[in-house]
Amino acid sequence: MSTRPATSSEIDERPTRTMRDVFVETTTARFDTDDRLAVVLADISADSFAPAAARWPDRVLNVGIREQAMVGVAGGLALTGLRPVVHSYTPFLVERPFEQLKISIGHQGVGAVLVSIGASFDASSEGRTHQAPGDVALLDTLPGWRVHVPGHPDEVPALLRDAFDSDGPVYVRLSGQTNSTPMPVGAGFHQVRGGSGSDRGVVLAVGPVLDQVIEGVGDLDVTVLYTPTVRPFDAVGLAEAVGRARHADVMLVEPYLAGTSAHRVGSALEAVPHRVRSLGVSRDAELRAYGTPEEHRAAHGLDATSIGLAAREFFRP
Repeated sequence: MSTRPATSSEIDERPTRTMRDVFVETTTARFDTDDRLAVVLADISADSFAPAAARWPDRVLNVGIREQAMVGVAGGLALTGLRPVVHSYTPFLVERPFEQLKISIGHQGVGAVLVSIGASFDASSEGRTHQAPGDVALLDTLPGWRVHVPGHPDEVPALLRDAFDSDGPVYVRLSGQTNSTPMPVGAGFHQVRGGSGSDRGVVLAVGPVLDQVIEGVGDLDVTVLYTPTVRPFDAVGLAEAVGRARHADVMLVEPYLAGTSAHRVGSALEAVPHRVRSLGVSRDAELRAYGTPEEHRAAHGLDATSIGLAAREFFRP
């Protein structure tokens, strides 16, 4: 599917409703029709879910600042047949209670829906404690997780419905950084821009980095693919896109730890000699200045200018 890329002026126009707003609205509305649904909080967003807690006090549980207990409670609810939605900032949802995710969810063979906010550096003003760019890579060490990384608030409802309707473990990674236009959220990679047939390769943009990728690659003769769902990884879709290009070169642009999906790209193209360049949050830089999200994005080379420079170097004839 081909979709018109955003213009420079559109990239500066961000949605007024945040992904977090849409998450609360979609989840609250779901209570009316889904008796399985339960929400488990550790103070974060408790005020936003207060109306739901007043109506369904037995299915909206706030355990206080006890993230390990939050996940443990979710595992217990799942064992009773409920579909728990567990929510907090990324490091408090994935890193701090990781053992509970491994045991209370994974080892017990039950499902839950994890919904994070803060992404890699949205909460940069709060310091390193509120940053977790390694979250998707960490969940990759556990089997069976489905991972959604929406790039626009309008993509969130469909991804949440997919998560609510399933039974396995799902992670939905929300961000304050968004693209200007929503994209398709169906299974697989979606072609945003096709190459000429003699194009230099494929750029795979994940979630909220798409606008920066489109602006950065400019008039380079490359195919651009987009996905808000990184697990399961669409190995067939990537292999087909690479097969249509003149060169089997892939630039992977992810809004979290650089190279998180590089092994998936390698597996998808194991029968094809290829090159991979991974862009994302640096594995080598520990940023100690708080800064703004935009400053962090630039420091990690995820702004349009840096992506463009990297693409021109990588895809150079």
